[in-house]
Amino acid sequence: MKDLLIQKLETLKMEAKDVFVQASNLDDLYQKKLIFLGKKGRLTEVLKELGQLSVQDRPVLGALANQLKVELESLYSNIQENINKNNINEGLQKDHIDTSLPGFRLPHGHAHPVNLVLDEMKDIFSRMGFDLAHGPEIETDYYNFEALNIPQNHPARDMQDTFYVDGSKVLRTHTSPVQIRVMEKTPPPIQIVAPGVVYRRDSDMTHTPMFHQIEGLLVDENVTLSHLKGVVETFLRLIFESKVKVRFRPSFFPFTEPSSEVDIGCVFCKGDGCRVCKNTGWLEIMGCGMVDPAVFKFVKIDPEKYTGFAFGVGIERITMLKYGINDIRLFFENDLRFLKQF
Repeated sequence: MKDLLIQKLETLKMEAKDVFVQASNLDDLYQKKLIFLGKKGRLTEVLKELGQLSVQDRPVLGALANQLKVELESLYSNIQENINKNNINEGLQKDHIDTSLPGFRLPHGHAHPVNLVLDEMKDIFSRMGFDLAHGPEIETDYYNFEALNIPQNHPARDMQDTFYVDGSKVLRTHTSPVQIRVMEKTPPPIQIVAPGVVYRRDSDMTHTPMFHQIEGLLVDENVTLSHLKGVVETFLRLIFESKVKVRFRPSFFPFTEPSSEVDIGCVFCKGDGCRVCKNTGWLEIMGCGMVDPAVFKFVKIDPEKYTGFAFGVGIERITMLKYGINDIRLFFENDLRFLKQF
């Protein structure tokens, strides 16, 4: 019986070595290990037969079995290490990087043209001494209309122009409500610009339901129309990077008196007349005026002591003129071919 068990151990040893060496990967090697060294493996089956030996033979066969187990586990570890090394080498060959090859540039994101122009506007006004101010996009009727001296029967309140959230709240139609909020909390002198998103019920090649505006306000003692003209002309010449012609036409806005529309010489035909300017040589660019004393009364600023001016300009319109874009809808289509040009 003793000799038979010794023979079984020798046979098991040779077979295990042959099988381990033939393993193709780590999982295959592990499965083969279970066949020989697992809890129900072949070595365990041999050990169960030790009980049939005499008391003197059991220690001898037990020592041989343990020695075999150590040898096979050592062989398993060596083969496992070799397979790992081969896997690493194969991976290095597959993912090899030739450092002598020339590099290539990773693609970069592109700022939206409206954001580019907005940042430029904010920089210009900041250098002119204006502070930034912001307000909510959902406004009350009071701030969007009433406090700006827009009466109940004014056309701007018509449902065709304004998105109403409910009876007393609207999506703001301009950023002028920010001016009211600032004047309520800040005593003069005040010098701010209020950029932001506004909403109107309009959509075509030159209008969208959502667009961007920047409005300015300056309130102090002895502020005159000349100050307004100086700020507007300086801004327009800086944003278009040229000595554009500027003219002021009398107009009407409920919150300014007197009021003006501002035109610039057509940036496309240089004033000669073209389809864009309808052969007039001029392009309407913004509205402005002196703050109406009625507005000062809403915010409890003494109109006898203080005067001020306000202006508002559409950022998309400036962007279209600055970059020669003929359809405002291009700004919202997210076409990368369009955005990469900027």
